[in-house]
Amino acid sequence: MARGLGVLVALPLLLPVGFNAEEAHNIVKECVDGVLGGEDYNHNNINQWTASIVEQSLTHLVKLGKAYKYIVTCAVVQKSAYGFHTASSCFWDTTSDGTCTVRWENRTMNCIVNVFAIAIVL
Repeated sequence: MARGLGVLVALPLLLPVGFNAEEAHNIVKECVDGVLGGEDYNHNNINQWTASIVEQSLTHLVKLGKAYKYIVTCAVVQKSAYGFHTASSCFWDTTSDGTCTVRWENRTMNCIVNVFAIAIVL
């Protein structure tokens, strides 16, 4: 609040505009490292691993307290000679919404996590 001639004037709070992809990338990478680090590919564990990665990532993103809706996807595949390719496309406001992709691998598997952040306009 600012004072001017005996009147209190509310000044707008200046918050960073736009999605911070680097911050999201670091959060997701830590989650993936925590779940998959030191593991070898095992088909029986894929559902648990992917669920843990998306749930932990989403929890940490929400804790940032920013006005976004988040969508987090995760795919884990066994490494092979065929590789692993994925793509996505979005129609949104590029000044406020955003995405980041985390690619992770070890000698037995590849993991790709996508975060889509859609600004909540109040």
